[in-house]
Amino acid sequence: MQTIDKFDFAGKKAFVRVDFNVPLDENFNITDDTRIRAALPTLKKILEKGGSLIIASHMGRPKTNPDEKFSLKHILGHISKKLGVPVQFADDCQKAQAQVAALQAGEVLLLENLRFYAEEEGKPRLAKDATDEEKAAAKKAIKESQKAFTKVLADYADCYVNDAFGTAHRSHASTALIADYFDTDHKMFGFLMEKEVMAVEKVMKDINRPFTAIMGGSKVSSKIEIIENLLDKVDNLIIAGGMTYTFTKALGGKIGISICEDDKLDLALALLEKAKAKNVKIVLAVDAKIANKFSNDADTDFVKVGEIPDAWEGMDIGPETEKIFSEVIKNSKTILWNGPTGVFEFDNFTSGSRAVGNAIAEATKNGAFSLVGGGDSVACVNKFGLTDKVSYVSTGGGALLEAIEGKTLPGIAAIKK
Repeated sequence: MQTIDKFDFAGKKAFVRVDFNVPLDENFNITDDTRIRAALPTLKKILEKGGSLIIASHMGRPKTNPDEKFSLKHILGHISKKLGVPVQFADDCQKAQAQVAALQAGEVLLLENLRFYAEEEGKPRLAKDATDEEKAAAKKAIKESQKAFTKVLADYADCYVNDAFGTAHRSHASTALIADYFDTDHKMFGFLMEKEVMAVEKVMKDINRPFTAIMGGSKVSSKIEIIENLLDKVDNLIIAGGMTYTFTKALGGKIGISICEDDKLDLALALLEKAKAKNVKIVLAVDAKIANKFSNDADTDFVKVGEIPDAWEGMDIGPETEKIFSEVIKNSKTILWNGPTGVFEFDNFTSGSRAVGNAIAEATKNGAFSLVGGGDSVACVNKFGLTDKVSYVSTGGGALLEAIEGKTLPGIAAIKK
């Protein structure tokens, strides 16, 4: 497989798919440029090696073409500043032929939002009252037009670089289909994508034991495939966040008004039985920090996790659970963290997530490999200043979760084949 380090970009135009889906405030100012900074090593390497850049990305979920609030022109100046060179702008990603042809070595062209075209995602934009026949016809039509859309993008460049791990789980025109227009010597991962793929493969395939996964989140149903796949790999599975209370109620505990999936109680018990059969230790909370309302300034108390009063709800793990979770984590050699232990957005309920983060940092310092992924977990390590104290922080979100589930990601497969 070709690599960005070995490829000769001199005199070549590189189509680089990045993930610049960054958050903007009401004045279109970037509030977090992490994704832009993450792509800079790839973009700068291509320029240093004498190539020219055609940068492509999506932003948001626009329903029309164009949609002013999702235009990439809002981030053009910031990209120029970070790259240190002027960045040209093509206000239509499908009509940039003249600008591409004029590109010289060391020059950069940013294409307008790919998702202004429904062909990028391959999903027709239908009226709410569309009939089944209209839906079927639209789906067939867009698949055909998607081929033409993809070919236009591919024809812009001499080589293709995918550095957008966050969209690797999507079989979109610019993330997977475009790769078929380039042979194996002219398509490759960018540096960010390489690191993401290596981190996932290390935590899922090159395991040093004990292997502990910490799974947070509010719903068991949204994590069931991940949990079931992990049961074949981990030694310890820590259940945290809102899922705690579904498991607690399933085991006969009182959870007050805590978040709970009442229709998943049998599923929770089944997962516990599967774990037992596979000799996986499930680690559940034993106490909780509770509140009398969902607010940072609520009245709080600490109780056993199965003894929450009727009008109260669990908002975080308690101090005894912090000790239990931390001890398991510190004795681990491979660690995966996806999801906080509670409502960490409220400062009064950050203690549990902070304790988990600190334990992971300590284990990492002592030689463990730690992968943190999923939006809220990433937000946690950023909030607690732990980003540089874990092995790897994934930008992937949904892509990381699907990789953990054991699924083949189209954006990765397209480069490897």
